[in-house]
Amino acid sequence: MVEAQSWTTRRSSNPRFETSVDIPSTPTGEVRYGTTNNIFASFSATSFVSPTILTALIIASWYLSNIGVLLLNKYLLSFYGYKYPIFLTMLHMISCTFYSLIAIRWFQIVPFQQILSRKQFLKIFALSGIFCFSVVCGNTSLRYLPVSFNQAIGATTPFFTAIFAFLITCKKESAQVYLALMPVVFGIVLASNSEPLFHLFGFLMCVGSTAGRALKSVVQGLLLTSDSEKLHSMNLLLYMAPMAAMILLPFTLYIEGNVFAKTIDKARNDSFMVFLLIGNATMAYLVNLTNFLVTKHTSALTLQVLGNAKAAVAAVVSVLIFKNPVTAMGISGFAVTIMGVVLYSEAKKRSKVTAH
Repeated sequence: MVEAQSWTTRRSSNPRFETSVDIPSTPTGEVRYGTTNNIFASFSATSFVSPTILTALIIASWYLSNIGVLLLNKYLLSFYGYKYPIFLTMLHMISCTFYSLIAIRWFQIVPFQQILSRKQFLKIFALSGIFCFSVVCGNTSLRYLPVSFNQAIGATTPFFTAIFAFLITCKKESAQVYLALMPVVFGIVLASNSEPLFHLFGFLMCVGSTAGRALKSVVQGLLLTSDSEKLHSMNLLLYMAPMAAMILLPFTLYIEGNVFAKTIDKARNDSFMVFLLIGNATMAYLVNLTNFLVTKHTSALTLQVLGNAKAAVAAVVSVLIFKNPVTAMGISGFAVTIMGVVLYSEAKKRSKVTAH
């Protein structure tokens, strides 16, 4: 049995507003499932296309879903006039619940795992609370900040992860790791000072989302430690999503008012909104599914590298679509931050090799 691990560095990409959970390392299908009645085992896509083409299609789908959910969130919250980020996040959670049930219980993409104790349930519920905070803050920030700046801030996840790991677990990194974090922070300072559409509340929400994602990664490593409590990422999503939806329900009713009636009224006047909401919620689940598929067909390291590049790709695409102004200093700051993330990833790998 290959033991699952939590890959916090993958989150440095991020894929912050994609409503996604940490992906553990995934061995080959033969090792993980053996002989199973998984319907994909007998009807594999590799029988129709070569493994190389299949992997390329999966990576393309990963980019499409991760960038797509960001752009759809931005369009809905900033341009379309649907100003209910909490309710939108709740729709994401409901969608993830529905699609996870189909994927695990019907298509059996991974073996179904049950919650074995009340203690394990409470731990997952606590993670769901942190998950809610991070995603709601991220979606809220998109109302006020351009996607390009949003992604630059999200790239600072390793900085917050290192802080929380030290404060909560007293884990100290090597000097090289801490030095690599300096350009991460410095780049954001440059980008913030030169961002034409800087908004303080949006900035604070984005920082809160980034910190919340890092906190969840650290806390998850602490809470789900025993072999009996460890869950595959897709099973963890299956349990966290409905819990998150229940947590968000009272908040959306209290803060955003009778959002159900408002949404129905908008849908009656504009049926295109129904298509946007369903597509957006479906894309939120596909982020998690493609995370799993990329890891399964390549490696967690590949996912981490793709994530580092995704932030830059998402920023460029958003500027081309939404035409938000950018400055040379802002681009330089973003580039410095991404460079710092890459240096951080390399320093972490070297420190792990040295430790072993």
